[in-house]
Amino acid sequence: MVTDFPFLLQSMAWPLVLLIAWFLGERLHETWQVPRVSSYVAVGLLGSLVNLPGLTDAVPGLPFLANVALSLVLFELGYRINLRWFRHNPWVMALGLVESALTFAAVYLASGWFDLATDTRLIFASLSVSASPAGIVRVANDLRSAGQVTERVLHLCAINCLVSVLAFNLVVGYWHLSTSGDLVLAAFGSVHVLVTSVAVGALLGVAAPWLLRAQRVQARDVTVVFALAVVLLTTMAYGLKLSPLLAALTFGIVARERRVHLTNAQRGFGTAGDLLTVFLFVYIASLLNWADVWTGMLLGLALIVVRTATKVGCSVAAARLSGSTERKGLLTGLALTPMSAFAILLLEQSRLYGFEPAAHVLSSMAAMMLVLELFGPVVTQRALLAAHETHVTKE
Repeated sequence: MVTDFPFLLQSMAWPLVLLIAWFLGERLHETWQVPRVSSYVAVGLLGSLVNLPGLTDAVPGLPFLANVALSLVLFELGYRINLRWFRHNPWVMALGLVESALTFAAVYLASGWFDLATDTRLIFASLSVSASPAGIVRVANDLRSAGQVTERVLHLCAINCLVSVLAFNLVVGYWHLSTSGDLVLAAFGSVHVLVTSVAVGALLGVAAPWLLRAQRVQARDVTVVFALAVVLLTTMAYGLKLSPLLAALTFGIVARERRVHLTNAQRGFGTAGDLLTVFLFVYIASLLNWADVWTGMLLGLALIVVRTATKVGCSVAAARLSGSTERKGLLTGLALTPMSAFAILLLEQSRLYGFEPAAHVLSSMAAMMLVLELFGPVVTQRALLAAHETHVTKE
């Protein structure tokens, strides 16, 4: 029997690349303290550069798997959100909302310096509001970071993601209205998605804890139950054309309020979560086209400067009002630098749902995505280390 070598190479692509990404991630983290997620992104970018068969080709099921991976992270982020903190310190909530609005406005105005359509500028602005929960949560978990700066970064990241999804879906609705003139379709593409996604996530956030108490599940099995619930939630979101990312974040917030406890050992969903994290960052990096990266480098760098300056400026300006210091405000703003994973999957999901400008926007933002996902985790890591909130010991 003659071996089909191209088919064999294509079949081996993903397992081989994931193994290389994991190996380099561990080695570079141990030797030079490079964040693991940055190494994963670098491997994905190299795979995209050489056009490795089976990696950059469209493989059925990969977008769904990537959404499951990010949904697990968003559930964990939502679970770490303490709504009572917002009631005791409303300035944190105000900071998140004001900073999100100013970031949207600043990026929209800055993108006007370039020859871009209004729809494209609105999408750029809505995506730039978000921070990357996958990058931030993974770096914080690797450093075992805990403290005022860490908690503010996580809470502001959650607010940024919520506002970004809201703004992005409103832009999608506006696009449907401007292209088809169908107000019903526009409302279905924005308001329906937002409200139903939150409702489904909240419903599961109430039902899952009730089932856990009814069955008296042991502590070590809680993680398995929640992981399966996130997979179910993602599947439902795909079937109903909802936002799995928004639903998963809502699920985590409601589950936290229902007093279901996850132990520290269960953070990150264990080995399965680690594997999905490797896949997620390799996958999103492989979606970027190097030709688009070089073409849009000037635009990307300009928007990065504007976005970073806005987030840092707002955090520093509101530091004293929210019970912090200017130094911690500076570190908080810098730690919100990563963006790409959340934004890329949001674009990919909208493309699958029929949002035609998504592919063009991804190519236009390729440079910005690359820089923020490759170097953003490094900035987050250094900011948390400078805040002296890490608890990493040599084994």
